[in-house]
Amino acid sequence: MRTNDLITEKLTKAFAPGSLRVVDESHQHEGHAGHRPGGETHFRVYIVSDAFKGKSRIERHRMVNAALASELAGSVHALAIHASAPGEG
Repeated sequence: MRTNDLITEKLTKAFAPGSLRVVDESHQHEGHAGHRPGGETHFRVYIVSDAFKGKSRIERHRMVNAALASELAGSVHALAIHASAPGEG
């Protein structure tokens, strides 16, 4: 399974998001630390979920990081997170 699909699957199961977009930005990091041939190392996640209501930015990031712990310990070198609750700008 592609890493992008695995991230999407895990975040969907963990947060039942109203909106989720996972972007592979690995091509932008060629020659940088953590980049590997074939990519799938650097990702940006945009997620909107009720699970983030009343949570701080740090709490939201910790929640996402926990859901993707095995990927972050393995194949994923960098993850940019944009997590919000419904109705937030």
